[in-house]
Amino acid sequence: MSAEKTSLPAPETFDYKHVGGRFMGLCVVAVVSLVISLLLAFHEPKQFAYSWFFAGCFFFTLLVGSLFWVVIHHAVDSCWSVGIRRQLENVSCLLPLLAVLLLPLCFVAPLLWTWMADSAATNKELAEKAAYLNINFFWVRTVFYFALFGTVAWLLRHNSLAQDVDGAAIHTIRNRRVAFFTIPVGALTLTFWAFDWPMGLNFHWNSTIWGIYIFAGSVIGGLSLIILLANALRSAGYLKQVFTSEHNYALGKFLLAFTLFWSWIAFVQYLLIWYANIPEEAAYYTLRTQGSWKILGIILVVGHFLVPFSLLLLRAPKASAGFLGLIAGWMLAMHALDIYIMVLPAMHPEGFHPAVMDVIAIIAIGATLAAVFLKRLGDSPLWPARDPRLAEAVNYID
Repeated sequence: MSAEKTSLPAPETFDYKHVGGRFMGLCVVAVVSLVISLLLAFHEPKQFAYSWFFAGCFFFTLLVGSLFWVVIHHAVDSCWSVGIRRQLENVSCLLPLLAVLLLPLCFVAPLLWTWMADSAATNKELAEKAAYLNINFFWVRTVFYFALFGTVAWLLRHNSLAQDVDGAAIHTIRNRRVAFFTIPVGALTLTFWAFDWPMGLNFHWNSTIWGIYIFAGSVIGGLSLIILLANALRSAGYLKQVFTSEHNYALGKFLLAFTLFWSWIAFVQYLLIWYANIPEEAAYYTLRTQGSWKILGIILVVGHFLVPFSLLLLRAPKASAGFLGLIAGWMLAMHALDIYIMVLPAMHPEGFHPAVMDVIAIIAIGATLAAVFLKRLGDSPLWPARDPRLAEAVNYID
């Protein structure tokens, strides 16, 4: 429910004095870690390929997950999320930069997607899939994935910023049209990305529910990220007029709901594959339920479902910025573990084999994206100050 309010909060912009030298420190970390990654790429190209791929998939799902929340905001004409929408727009607009950061994968692609190094002339299964699994078509699809999501993110933010200038309601209508287009097209695009990228590491394996599983993890990742960003800005003195404990409570409810959704999809996928017991389908779980990978799998089940489910059941904790921030940080870590278990067993089927490059890749890509996000943070108001739903957002009561 919401209440009427005649006065609206004045636009608020980010003051870089609150950053101090941390921005330069972030830039230094980004540059140093990128250089180290480049050096390690020449020394251990296969480890670089898998580590960079792991980090790339992790951040791709976070950015697409953030874009999902912007799209849903416009599609359902939501009011409560107006105050945090701008930061979701800022995050999702990092997709083109991420595409640039992932360009090194072009040079190590055959080390990841082994079908690229195989020949359809000698591999009967690959020959049957050659119409889809061929190198040129693969890269065309990859360009399309990033181009579509990047364009949608840019359009939604562009119209939002234009409304800040003239306050015209037509920008809201245009964003709703973009959202209606993106829901079906974006769902198919993310599904095919999931088939091509993480599932493509083992082209013998398939799961028809895989796209939904990736979607569920992406949504949780994007939601956890905006919880941390919004509360960090509020603790620095921003967003206090548009982001309250009521909004935290709403975010906490969504986090609980999608945690249950992810758990259900994960269980259904495992159950159907286990029950059918078809060798080419069971191969994925056979590898990940043996040795040290099994331990990580148990940690994922407990950490991605039991822990957040237990902690998010009560109302009071969900409204607490500190508590919800801890849960959001934990869920980001569990999402990273989920992606790690998807990717690295393909390189280390004998068991969990941690590598320094795994951490450096996360730092390199994450620090670069964070530095650009921080640089752009002050380029526009922290919330859409002339959105027609702002009054309802300010007075939102769950």
